[in-house]
Amino acid sequence: MPKSSKAENMRDKASLRRHYRQLRRTIPTAHEAICGAALSFVRRTTKETSVVGLYWPLDNEVDLRPLRTQLPNPVALPQADGKGCLRYGRWSGQVLKKDGCGIPAPTNSSNLRPEEISLLLVPALAVDSSGIRLGYGGGYYDRLRSDPLWADVPAWVVLPSQCVQFSPLPRDSWDVPFNGWITEQGPGQLLRPSAS
Repeated sequence: MPKSSKAENMRDKASLRRHYRQLRRTIPTAHEAICGAALSFVRRTTKETSVVGLYWPLDNEVDLRPLRTQLPNPVALPQADGKGCLRYGRWSGQVLKKDGCGIPAPTNSSNLRPEEISLLLVPALAVDSSGIRLGYGGGYYDRLRSDPLWADVPAWVVLPSQCVQFSPLPRDSWDVPFNGWITEQGPGQLLRPSAS
């Protein structure tokens, strides 16, 4: 099968973003169940002293902020500069300020290094069975995870099960696969091609 052109991928991604945004507005919310599944996953897979990267929810994304008080782990939130760079800072409940993209972030917190974070939980519009995430198009998480040190930090997409697509999403050369996803049904594993 011939590779899609960059322009075709961008059109396909734009169409899929519209589709999944609309879908998220119409599906029954299972945010509490997804948050519970994320809580169980973090408890099973991390040490209590290790930092977990969360996110500030936007546009019907699953709200993981309750995990800050439910976990023994310290948590961090991303801070975007509005120019493509993403960093994480600890969040212990302090007042947040809008970052370069207008999202509440711990702007007065020092930046955490990748080795200081044991797990990233990331929002998405959709994810496919190979871990390719469809985000909002800013490329912040792809740029962050293109750094080999950040790529070593396990990163899981958090979203409703209706947004897990088992056929491949359009993929660009800079798309970095995620380790899996967490839905109201629990964690999902990547489907690996079988060996011939």
